[in-house]
Parts: sequence; structure tokens; C-alpha cells
Amino acid sequence: MAFIIGLLAYFTAPYLPSLFNNILIALLFGMIVGNVISLPADFHSGISFTSGILLELSILFLAFNINYTHIAALGASSFVIMAVMIFLMLLFTFYFAKKVNCPGATGWLVGFGTAICGSSAIAALAPSIAKNKDDVGIAMAVVNLFGTLGMIVLPFVLLKFDFSIAEAGLLLGGSLHSVGNVAGAGYGINNEIGEAAITIKLARVALLSPALIFFNFLVNRNNVKNWKEHFSLPWYLWGFVGITIFTSFIDIPDAVLAVMELLGKVVLTIAMAAIGLKVSFKNLYRSGKRGIVFGTIVFAVQVMLIVFLMKLLM
Repeated sequence: MAFIIGLLAYFTAPYLPSLFNNILIALLFGMIVGNVISLPADFHSGISFTSGILLELSILFLAFNINYTHIAALGASSFVIMAVMIFLMLLFTFYFAKKVNCPGATGWLVGFGTAICGSSAIAALAPSIAKNKDDVGIAMAVVNLFGTLGMIVLPFVLLKFDFSIAEAGLLLGGSLHSVGNVAGAGYGINNEIGEAAITIKLARVALLSPALIFFNFLVNRNNVKNWKEHFSLPWYLWGFVGITIFTSFIDIPDAVLAVMELLGKVVLTIAMAAIGLKVSFKNLYRSGKRGIVFGTIVFAVQVMLIVFLMKLLM
């Protein structure tokens, strides 16, 4: 069932407005089916497998398109701003979510997705910290919502202020959630800002591996008996880190990378359909409201932090 819903979402996405990407559509389709139809009990093991193992597997495919050489394209000041911003946002997300008692792992996932690269970042972090699949579904919905709103609103904000091309690219590429959001906002203004924003965004995505390790350290630091246990990461995270290092130093044919990207998107879409099948509208309504408020605060803090760092370091 998840396979059919996921493929339906994947092939439907190109015909819908850009607001609805394949991941969000799969989540919505799964939620509709899961809440309208009473699924047989023998479906549950398959849905759990698909929402778990396939989610982890999709991360390995997506790792093939993360390349550390993108960081080299940044100037020293831009890299420092991105690295400091991500480090501070992860700390803020971790402690603020605990302070306001954001339900389950929702706050952590929303903040992590906001800090790095939206849905892919949530998918990479979720298996190691989210016990409840409702948290993943809510976080995905919230991050996609704010990514779309930011893509529409931020260009108008930039036009009101006297930002340089580099500063505008840094603000868009450093704050918006997905590459699609960044491209839509940046190229919507002009090609120069679009290219600068995409460069920043790709470098930000390249920092996903160290961000995953650091956030897992924050979550588990009180549960380990010695420093060696900090390296007891889930198998898929070690695979993810290994693949990103490999692809950064070994020249892989573009055709192979394109196939891996396609497989990653398809597998992640199917996994999101399975997660949607497990998300109840009741829980979405109860926890989603707090997730949206949390997402608003995190996104606003991130934008203000980038502007502050730009004024300080550029």
C-alpha cells in the first residue's frame, strides 16, 4: 500500500503547484488513506517496515549528492557565518524545544530541518531520535510550510533593503529549507542572487553529516558511560558519512549520481507515504499547532542570526 501511494504521489507531483512536492504529497495521501480507511491489522507490520527501513535506506541514496567540495566555493567569511549559524541553531533548537515542551521529537526535527536542508535533514535525523512517526509527519509538514512561505516572503523583504548580491544570496541560501525553495526565491529576483544562494545552500547541505553527529551527541550525551559510546551511531549514519566523504574525493559519473538521486527521492517518497499512514489527524491537530509556533520562532531566529552574523563578519 505504501509503495502504491508513494509512486502515485511521485508521479502526481509534477502536475501540482510547487507548494506540493512529492514528499509532502506522499505524506498527505498516506494520512488521508490512513485516517479514512480502517487498515487490516496484518498491514501494520509492513507499514512499520516501510516507514523505518526504507526511510534509513533513502538516506544512503541521498548521501551520493552531498559533496564537501561545495564548501570550498565559499569565501572564508561566508563559511564561518554558515558554520556558526548552524552550530548556534542546533544548540537553540535542542534547548528551546525542551524549554517549551514541544511534543515528542517534533521540535528537534523542525529545528534541525530548518537549520540544514528541510525534508532530507529530517529524514536523516528521524530514525535515531523519533520513536513516534507522528513527530516525523508533523515536522515534515511544518518545515515544508515555512520553506514555501519563506520562498514567497523573503524576496520581497530583500527588495526593501540594500543588500548586496553576496548578502542576499547568503540570507536566502542560509535560511530557506530546500534547494527548490532557494532556487525559487533567488532566481525569482535575478540570476546573480540565484547562483549565489544556490552555492550557499549546497555548502549548507554539505554540513549535514557533522550536524547529524553533533545533534546525536547533544541528545545522547547523558546516556553514555564513556566517550567511545558517542561513536555508536546507527548504521545508516555511518554509511551516510562514509558515502559523502567518498563522493567528495572520488569522481563519480553524473549518470550514476542521477540514478542515486532518483532512487533516493522515490524511496523517501514511499517511506513518507508509510509514515502518513501512521499519522492521525487528531494527533496532527493537537501537536501540529505547537509545531507551527515552534517553527515560526526557529525560522525567525535563524533569519535574524544570519543578518547579525553578516553585519558582524562581512
